[in-house]
Amino acid sequence: MIEPATSDLRFTFPKSERLNSKKLIEELFNEGSYFYLYPFRVSYLFKEDLTDYPQVMFSVSKKKFKSAVKRNRIKRLMKEAYRLNKNTIAGKPVLVAFVYTSDEMPEFKFIQKRVEKALKKLTEL
Repeated sequence: MIEPATSDLRFTFPKSERLNSKKLIEELFNEGSYFYLYPFRVSYLFKEDLTDYPQVMFSVSKKKFKSAVKRNRIKRLMKEAYRLNKNTIAGKPVLVAFVYTSDEMPEFKFIQKRVEKALKKLTEL
């Protein structure tokens, strides 16, 4: 099996691309900017001293979805949509948080279109 030369061409979502540092998450929400793109609130912070790839996190409100099964389902849909469209922001040192703000269970096609649109908007900023 031949693997691509760069990880940018691979449709994976490795642990190194996940935003899980409490310090970085706090910095993202305190110092970063955000925009709304229904059903998401997309927070972002460009950080030059990071690695060459973006770090992303996904969040769904426990207040709107009491069931962990539903929250996890929405996060899985968001992660999959990001994984398939992440090449649009590849190579940019940015922290991104996708916060799901709607109170309705989404379909994958809808989530994918919105994540794609949000990533395109991030590339323009």
